[in-house]
Amino acid sequence: MPTSRTDAARRLRAVGVRPLIPLLACVVVLGACAAPTPTPTPSPSQAATPSLTPEPTPLPTPLFSNSPDPELVALIPTEVAGRAVQIPATTDFSITPGDIGQVYGEIGLRFRTLQLAYIAQPRLSLFAMRMRSPFATTADLEPHLAEAARYVGIAGLHREPWKLEAIGDHVVWWRPEDSATLKGTRVYTWAVDGLVFLMIGVDEAQNLAMLAGLPGEPAPTPTPLPSASGSPSSEPSASAS
Repeated sequence: MPTSRTDAARRLRAVGVRPLIPLLACVVVLGACAAPTPTPTPSPSQAATPSLTPEPTPLPTPLFSNSPDPELVALIPTEVAGRAVQIPATTDFSITPGDIGQVYGEIGLRFRTLQLAYIAQPRLSLFAMRMRSPFATTADLEPHLAEAARYVGIAGLHREPWKLEAIGDHVVWWRPEDSATLKGTRVYTWAVDGLVFLMIGVDEAQNLAMLAGLPGEPAPTPTPLPSASGSPSSEPSASAS
């Protein structure tokens, strides 16, 4: 049967157009996949800034070894009240700065060296400690007074017996004898220029001689009261009796 031009065109369209449909669909999909999505650039305020964590300052730790300290030894008198002072080498005793440092709390954590000295009769014992900065003052020792007394063998004491006074040229904490001590026993502790001292003795003249021979915080100079003329007067007033 002869094929008309109209039928041929119809079959051509039916055969040739169908395969192009999925091909066009793939081209559209591939085109969509190939086109990259632009990434927004963060503004300066949105940019992540790494936070810097400051390193903590290391806390002081107790020192449980003891090195010879010739300068500290040189500060201790070799004789007081006519009696020789024994100053043993650090290898002859086992106490360390960390041991006695526990008595003085956070102050004791900074003790670096320790030197002992003693007189056998009448009994006197001295503990001298060098510390690193910040240095303590004598007033700073107040919270540790009871423990200081316990360390030298006086049990059951509290803060109350201690007094802060000027003795000779030094300002010191001291406590008198009581029912917990031998007759005449006194305990002293003080600080000056990076040093801390703890002393116990049973003879007051000997105690004072040792105290005078060691460094200490100077007693405050009293401020004279102004006279009527504006200058201090050494004469008592007429009303004084």
